[in-house]
Amino acid sequence: MPRPRQALLTRDRIVETALALIDADGLDALSTRRLAAALGVRGPSLYNHFATKEEILDAVADGVAATVDIGVFDECEWLDALRRWARSYRAALAAHPNIVPYLAQGPGRRPAALAMADAVYGALVRAGWPPARATHIGAAMRYFVAGSALGSFARGFVEDPSLYAAHPHLNQAHRLAGHQRSVDEGAFTLGLDALLHGLAAEYAATVAPLERVGGPE
Repeated sequence: MPRPRQALLTRDRIVETALALIDADGLDALSTRRLAAALGVRGPSLYNHFATKEEILDAVADGVAATVDIGVFDECEWLDALRRWARSYRAALAAHPNIVPYLAQGPGRRPAALAMADAVYGALVRAGWPPARATHIGAAMRYFVAGSALGSFARGFVEDPSLYAAHPHLNQAHRLAGHQRSVDEGAFTLGLDALLHGLAAEYAATVAPLERVGGPE
């Protein structure tokens, strides 16, 4: 009986499998040996496509970044574009939270991440923000979105009422995990609104009047 035909090893297949491993077991669990085993190949086969493990991680991170909608910066005025982009960015990171610490290091040489940084910065400068301030805004937005995707605030509180007996202001904290989505989404929306309203006020005071301040969709 002929041996089963092995699936073709490609860059895309390596990246997809690496992301699945990271999603399942975390960033530190990824090794070239484990990745090769998951792909059903020997370790050296990976090096026909990637020179190092870091190159694999770069490709995984860039694949996640590529799912973020940056077209909004060509379709909307800068304030609405930031809002829509931030939500798309957070959704992409929330789908793969274990890769967030690697992505948070910055774009490095990754094409999709650089394209995203260019789109954000370009839209802000076109809107009239001074280049230095546009840099600050891009950094602040990235800090906020990446930070919100690193973990759940609500899930940080265990569901044991007795734990909070000595903390009277936390007497309902054991309920937070059961409302994780509404708590975390509400906190993200509040933070995003506050950040964008602050930017809108600064823009109106230092750059040009705004017809309106963007609100939640």
